[in-house]
Amino acid sequence: MSGPVLNTIVLNFRTPDLSLMAVEGALREMEGIAGGVTLVDNDSGDGSFEKMRAEAEARGWLASGRLAIVESGHNGGFGAGNNYGIRQGTPDGRRADLVYLLNSDAIPQPGAIRVLIDYLAAHPKAGIVCSRIRGMDGEPHHTAFRFPSVAGEFEATTRIGPVSRLLRNRIVAMPQPDHSLRVDWSAGASMMMRAEVLDQIGLFDEGFFLYFEETDLCRRAADAGWETHYVWESEIAHIGSASTGMKKWGRVPDYWYDSRRRYFEKHHGRAGALFATAAHVAGTGLWRLRCLIQRQPHGAPEGHLGLLTRHALRRQPKPAHFEKGQS
Repeated sequence: MSGPVLNTIVLNFRTPDLSLMAVEGALREMEGIAGGVTLVDNDSGDGSFEKMRAEAEARGWLASGRLAIVESGHNGGFGAGNNYGIRQGTPDGRRADLVYLLNSDAIPQPGAIRVLIDYLAAHPKAGIVCSRIRGMDGEPHHTAFRFPSVAGEFEATTRIGPVSRLLRNRIVAMPQPDHSLRVDWSAGASMMMRAEVLDQIGLFDEGFFLYFEETDLCRRAADAGWETHYVWESEIAHIGSASTGMKKWGRVPDYWYDSRRRYFEKHHGRAGALFATAAHVAGTGLWRLRCLIQRQPHGAPEGHLGLLTRHALRRQPKPAHFEKGQS
């Protein structure tokens, strides 16, 4: 096999059947590509590791040398689990030129992985590339984004047409692309990175348990001069929220608020983070006033504004920037 060596990481947390399906898709799409797949069980504690290992052995994947199944030993979240897999290297011990993250509930469609490799070869300034994501029903998922900002927080929560038009260049979710293009960041469900980028900026900041970690990674890459691109031609079918249960949230978990605060303080400072929270609260207040006048439900999660404010104001050490030496 010629070309760059690829290490594909699939992170499992209590979704062994889906993870095996993702691995199967990755192995299929890596035919003829040097490297292999590292399947990380992120301390599921439910027998996932044993089940996945037994099934992989029965299918002959372990004997092929193209798959390694490892245990992280600790559930430190999405970033920490993927970092563990990245540090393992390829199953045959080679150093990877490229690292590819594939969610356990994501299935690469024909050519999806090869397209990302070829795209990086053709775009030397791109350090991170991400796929076009669609649901199992064929509906596109919005995964092309701008970096969060104070203005973006206000626009997202007001949901008022004139405000959105005024702040259209600050809206976090970009219009659904119909071609490949540069973005600020994209979803980590299907994300390929040059190893030299990670050598330069470090791996995921493990201070993020879940959410904002890929936003932070792309932001650090951008600060170092690397671009992130959304690659339309690489398609992934995504079940979505299989391990987090996000679609069924009745209350936003604390780790989302902690990650949001960490991101804003890290890249905008303490004052910027507080302004972002104030913008979020003000925008939400305007939206709720409109809902009250129109006698319609506001749809916000239970206790959201109170939790957001408490997390923003409580005492907390300022998060350190994630340095190369921490990887």
